[in-house]
Amino acid sequence: MRQSQMFIPTLRETPQDAESLSHRLMLKSGMIKQMASGIYSYLPITKLVLNNIEQIVREEMNGIGGVEIHMPVLHPKELWEESGRWQAYGKELMRINDRHDREFALGPTHEEMITALLRDELKSYKKLPLTLFQIQTKFRDELRPRYGLLRGREFIMKDAYSFHVDKESLDVTYNDMYQAYSKIFSRVNLNYRAVEADSGAIGGSHTHEFMALADIGEDTIVFTEDDDYAANIEKAPCVETEKPSGEFKTLEKVSTPGVKSCQDLADFLNIPLKNTTKTMVLKSEDELIMLLLRGDHELNDIKVKSYFGIEEMTLADEADIIEQFNASPGSLGPVNTKVKVYVDYQVKSMSDYPTGANETDVHFINVNHERDFDVEGYGDFRFITEGEYLPDGSGPVKFMRGIEVGQVFQLGTKYSEAMGLNVLNENGRSVPVLMGCYGIGISRTLSAIIESHHDDKGIIWPKNVAPFDIHVVTANPKDKAAAEAAEAIYETLKKEYKVLYDDRKERAGVKFADSDLIGLPYRVVVGRGIKDGIVEVKARSGEESQEVPVDELVSFLNANY
Repeated sequence: MRQSQMFIPTLRETPQDAESLSHRLMLKSGMIKQMASGIYSYLPITKLVLNNIEQIVREEMNGIGGVEIHMPVLHPKELWEESGRWQAYGKELMRINDRHDREFALGPTHEEMITALLRDELKSYKKLPLTLFQIQTKFRDELRPRYGLLRGREFIMKDAYSFHVDKESLDVTYNDMYQAYSKIFSRVNLNYRAVEADSGAIGGSHTHEFMALADIGEDTIVFTEDDDYAANIEKAPCVETEKPSGEFKTLEKVSTPGVKSCQDLADFLNIPLKNTTKTMVLKSEDELIMLLLRGDHELNDIKVKSYFGIEEMTLADEADIIEQFNASPGSLGPVNTKVKVYVDYQVKSMSDYPTGANETDVHFINVNHERDFDVEGYGDFRFITEGEYLPDGSGPVKFMRGIEVGQVFQLGTKYSEAMGLNVLNENGRSVPVLMGCYGIGISRTLSAIIESHHDDKGIIWPKNVAPFDIHVVTANPKDKAAAEAAEAIYETLKKEYKVLYDDRKERAGVKFADSDLIGLPYRVVVGRGIKDGIVEVKARSGEESQEVPVDELVSFLNANY
């Protein structure tokens, strides 16, 4: 392809509103153009890379028996009401009305659509297992779109769905998908980890996320170096501790004017923050419950929802707290309260600790659970901290940042039972179909590749996803002999490679800067050496150029590409 015929609007200056490195490089290299917040046009270079990523995905999906389809973007409200997600999915679900005032959603994912598609077609277990996939644009009304294609409101995703009559079959396909995803992310040259994760709004009981390691990553990965354990921090379990024994100090009430936080309390009592406790009041439907955590720990809402088996739980607001306890939020505690109290595992091992007294500006010291208040239950309600050990004794755990590029789920019968997808099993009984769900963020993967493969000059595309293999550049387009030689080299190389030929009438400095920015694996410069039959060849990932005779160029590239 001649660069004069391409649309690659490169920029000289770094865009100030781009937060992530991949976002900056994509804007500078003329890959994307923002049309609205979180919504982008994919320009030619981007489309070529996306095509390559999609091809790799298709090859690996086909390799495990996946069959490609294409489903509608518009989802009738009725399907999402059947699954119970029309309201439960939340504000990220983009809802629209047609001219007849019928309600639809722009699909963020397709569990409802695929279930509705197959429930009228699947009747017997003999048609199972079945795996269908698609590559399609998805929509999510992100509260704060950011980082370019890493968190947009419109994005490209591969989603696959598998259908089974028994758990053994589902386990086989889940493992096949896990292995296929590992191959995909290896083929696109991502440094990734597969981690245990929470299923979130999708649902299901068993899931792994595939995380591309990057400093910009919004997810924290917990891992250990002495085994293969890795998990999203939302999922990493904390050790259960033992209750203390021995004599406890006498419960005592103290005035604590101006104390609003755990740090205030630690400073007031002159004790370490870890020796304080924080009282969290949560609201589930119309019931208030109280959780007691160590003062330096952070509540993990995913674990809380899992413990109580609910989908929604929020912090009680100040009005609810004052109505129930007649005290400010900074003075709450479990002693003399009528609500149920649950204690985090770490607090379970503590004794003689301070808590609020349910009187504004008053606290108790020397509080002990079970002596001074009833405990409804003990549980793991917090995020693990770096340096801790896991329940199996492995550790200490370390943290790293990751970009989620894929996730695999075992959905079970969550959607098939709700929406009536049943088959007759080998005994003639009607049973709900077991389902799996498997997603890859195609456009997000592209950004993750750039986050991992770049230098201070621009992108360095891995060969498997590069938009072109070779960049042929004429240093001086006014040099007729060089221009003619470049034309001949371009015609020769494009028989074996994907070639971008910079035939623009630009200065050499501009061409070389754009070439580094675009980042194709190899650059062939036709310059002054052409009069002696020599061109300069440089790998984008290397530092030095090599002089190569024109008549040896193809063999040189064949040996080194």
